[in-house]
Amino acid sequence: MGKARIVVEVEVRPTEDRDKVLRALRNVFDPQSVRFERVGDSEVIIAESNTLASLFKLYYALRAERILDAARGALKKGVKSKDRMVFFLHKQAAFQGKISFVDGDHESPLGAIRFEVEHPDVKAVIDWLAPYTVRGRPVFEREMPD
Repeated sequence: MGKARIVVEVEVRPTEDRDKVLRALRNVFDPQSVRFERVGDSEVIIAESNTLASLFKLYYALRAERILDAARGALKKGVKSKDRMVFFLHKQAAFQGKISFVDGDHESPLGAIRFEVEHPDVKAVIDWLAPYTVRGRPVFEREMPD
């Protein structure tokens, strides 16, 4: 296993189409494995990866949408320890190929996409995904951490 571990979870509500929820997830994340688990009346899609490269769709979308400052704030808010962060993306926005950070399921009517990123240096991961900017432009672009 590599140094990174990324687990992305998203609930498929009873009224939703599993394929559409999976598409929303795949629009923002490139998993190495995907599994489905039943949780009560719902199903949860759990996608995993052991490489930060699986976050390239998110990386490029943040730049295309010019939301690096907002993303940096959301990612920093999600830091749980020096080697772990959790953040949430709006499910319907992801389905449209857009990035919208939310504080949790309550802000996304059909639930949010939950990312948990473990890496020895989460700060370096944030600096790579969403570098510090001046007037919306990155001050530096960092290489993807090992």
